[in-house]
Amino acid sequence: MAGKPVRPVNAIDQTRRMLSLVTYLKERPGARIEDVARAFGITEDELVSDLDVLPMCGTSFRGGDLLDIDTDGDRIWWHNPDDVAEPLRLAADEATALLVAARAVSTLPGLRESDRQALLRANAKLEAAAGEAAGASARLSVTFESEGGVFADVDRAISERRRLWIRYYSPARDELSEREIDPIRLVSVGHTYVEAWCRRSEARRTFRLDRVAEIKILDEPSAPPEIELRDLSEALVQPAAEDPEVVVEVGPGGRWVAEYYPHDSADELPDGGLRITLRTPDPTSLRRLALRLGRDGRIVSPSDLADSARRAAREALAAYDGPQGVVDAVHGVGEGPE
Repeated sequence: MAGKPVRPVNAIDQTRRMLSLVTYLKERPGARIEDVARAFGITEDELVSDLDVLPMCGTSFRGGDLLDIDTDGDRIWWHNPDDVAEPLRLAADEATALLVAARAVSTLPGLRESDRQALLRANAKLEAAAGEAAGASARLSVTFESEGGVFADVDRAISERRRLWIRYYSPARDELSEREIDPIRLVSVGHTYVEAWCRRSEARRTFRLDRVAEIKILDEPSAPPEIELRDLSEALVQPAAEDPEVVVEVGPGGRWVAEYYPHDSADELPDGGLRITLRTPDPTSLRRLALRLGRDGRIVSPSDLADSARRAAREALAAYDGPQGVVDAVHGVGEGPE
């Protein structure tokens, strides 16, 4: 079997493929994995990935029949095609959700015109079938965040395999930076992100779309190195073993850090706090955490990061407190009791 896929995945193209895959498998019971992968122009691992998703699909998001599709490693078997092949009847809430979503998506900037027209035709058919539910949906609307245009450009770049130039705001450093990135895929975990190979840092990075201040699709082809796609179902931030190690000590009021930050260890301290060891590709991003913790925590190592946090605290507090106030506050941020 071929290795794991490394090429970018376009969500729209993948959805089209999976819809076609359902029809294809219904007409070919016991089809061989290698034959199906060849027919769809994908690797066998990509096909198996699609097959892992299909059993979670069904006739209703309220718990209707699911597709009973599995594989023995050689052939693909669909055990209940007749059970889920009956014409679907939309409930009022389903019809309303579909109509509102379809109208909203059709207004996205950057959407291919052929896709927009197909969506509008499908929407008209839904309205005709929905009857009274269509009237209810007309009173609802969805407004996308400003990231909609960025999403369209990223999706296009992934589809056309082109490099992107972005001006990106990093809240950890409170600065705008310019980068060229090779987009790999779009990811939605609370917010929408693009996972990409950053040419400036020569490493995989994840960028939040609503922090992209400016974006351009370049003529250069996107050529990320062959890297294994990570499972982001557990957490978006997944430190690597080679990332720099940072040690943070927090008091009882800062124990929440262990719940929100992936870490290697969290050892109990006598005062009820924790000594947390974690890894991050960008240690300076934890400076903001230190400032937020104040007296509830301090960075222990590396020493240059602890010094940087103390300097940031002095600069932030100088305009608000007298000399003694600065000393007290900085004591909480960087030094603390031994």
